Amino acid sequence: MSRSRSTNIIGFTIPMLLGVLIASCAYGPSRIEPPSISPRGAAGQAMEMHDADGDGFIAGQELDKVPGLKAAMETVDTDKDQKITADEIAERVRAWQATRVGVTAVMCTVTVDGQPLAGATVTFEPESFLGDGFQPAVSPTDEYGQAYPSIPKEKRALPDMPPGMPLGFYRVKISKIVKGKEMIPAVYNSETLLGQQIAPDDPAVLRHDIRFELKRN
Repeated sequence: MSRSRSTNIIGFTIPMLLGVLIASCAYGPSRIEPPSISPRGAAGQAMEMHDADGDGFIAGQELDKVPGLKAAMETVDTDKDQKITADEIAERVRAWQATRVGVTAVMCTVTVDGQPLAGATVTFEPESFLGDGFQPAVSPTDEYGQAYPSIPKEKRALPDMPPGMPLGFYRVKISKIVKGKEMIPAVYNSETLLGQQIAPDDPAVLRHDIRFELKRN
């Protein structure tokens, strides 16, 4: 491993380990609070938007329309029936709220056909049923394909809000424009199937290994 890459990882690991502390302690003059969200309201909105057949579940192909939720099945689908109910979504939102985490830093790695994707833009776009209190987090990828998504400063709730994003369900879009042409297949951006839950107990977050392995064909 190169010296610059080692420095990269060390520099990220320290803030990542402190992610929960950032939210539960004062950061500058103001406490960073999580976005205001009604667990039951968000769950109801999710069902209204994504339960296409009205059977009381988001399942099967319906989940493809909400990749941020599909990616979180391991922690949301508590009865392991491969279906998501309003109660399960509401319970997951309550679990985020119980942590009192206002914002957390994450890193992700993007590869294409096994190679790091440099010079791309990674956007973590909150699932719309979470409400207007959530903003997209954006980052370029570096030479190692690593990105550190964060809400742009001008869109943060407070001027002293640290880099990162709130806990939530996110659809992930990865784009690389070269000479006006999109180099990444639509299933990873305009028609994305990628998603990620940002939460302390999400398996990828726990491993510090959020990874998007893209294929050109």
